[in-house]
Amino acid sequence: MNKVFLKANRDKSLKQRHPWVYSGAVARVEGQVENGETVEVYSHSGEPLALAAISPGSQLALRVWSFEVNKAVDQKFFDDALAAAYDLRQTLNIPRHTTAWRLCSSEGDNLPGVTVDVYNNYAVLQLTSAGAEFNKDLIINSLKKLQNWAAIYERSDAAVRKYEKLAPRSGLICGKLPEDLLEINEDGRKLYVDIVNGHKSGFYCDQRESRTAVQKFAQGKSVLNLFSYTGGFGVAAALGGAKHVINVDTSAPALAMAAKNFALNDIAPEKYENIEADGFSFLRKCRGERRKFDLIILDPPKLVDSMRNMAKGCRAYKDAMLQAFHLLDKGGMLFTFSCSGLVTRELFAKIAADAANDAHCDARIVADLGQGSDHAISTAFPEARYLKGLLIVRCN
Repeated sequence: MNKVFLKANRDKSLKQRHPWVYSGAVARVEGQVENGETVEVYSHSGEPLALAAISPGSQLALRVWSFEVNKAVDQKFFDDALAAAYDLRQTLNIPRHTTAWRLCSSEGDNLPGVTVDVYNNYAVLQLTSAGAEFNKDLIINSLKKLQNWAAIYERSDAAVRKYEKLAPRSGLICGKLPEDLLEINEDGRKLYVDIVNGHKSGFYCDQRESRTAVQKFAQGKSVLNLFSYTGGFGVAAALGGAKHVINVDTSAPALAMAAKNFALNDIAPEKYENIEADGFSFLRKCRGERRKFDLIILDPPKLVDSMRNMAKGCRAYKDAMLQAFHLLDKGGMLFTFSCSGLVTRELFAKIAADAANDAHCDARIVADLGQGSDHAISTAFPEARYLKGLLIVRCN
């Protein structure tokens, strides 16, 4: 096994079991390494620290598989790791509440770059790191051992693969896909999922608990659901007894799917409206028309994907919340989210506070929201807590 030595005093994070090493911390690599292969990682003084996948062309040079340096990264390693991730979800009783859930959450389950989402009896695999790609066959073998899947489908088409020098790839690995859309059941909400063409792995499983929260508070309310995708939050609101729901998204196909989801739940057409529009522009339009809502959901796509656009992205988050506060009646509720990992929970709360202040709004944060418990967060890797959410009530 090839060896990697770190620079002096650059091993602190590894000794705290953080799984990432950036290229600037690497002193030298011994031997010719292949993208994604497993290497032994040593401190500057020669102390063995970890076994990691190396990505020579990436700023994120090493992702740790194991801090047990005598452990082999082989078939048994992946068998044990995926089985542990699977068993954790069973312990949490996740499959009792939903047929759509995350089985493996990358670094959150000590498998960097490996994500597996489950829809009924279909597994969707996404590999986003060089190490995961290098060990693809072993990972698939381990996944097959967990249960008798109707199919395993690969969605390794995320843009982040380019940073690992990996081309996008998707396609059927084994089994047979359903002839039509998959119908899942999430806390009693029926929803269609397109695992071939949908966003991410086909659906946003991470927002399950927040959709349930919206359903809890929607009774009798007028609801504006922005960046609505296929209408998951809107369906939750309607099933919770909302007076009327408006879903807004730029994608006509997503709104067409939303209409199917509302029909699937027997929600009357007059109870909702789907509008193809930019969410930011629609907020301004509503403010110009002096419209008011009782409950607003802001769940935009990732607005900060690098430090270079941090300021721009934070301004966008603030602008959306500012407009939303102007549209809320007294007692109105704002569910606002950020899936940008670089935006901390503290920063997101400050953005919300600044928006409320500029709107001359007396507001209360009454709940801290985030990804579902199946999107595991390792105590050594707090970055896995990427989804931030706040439930804010306007009090004046």
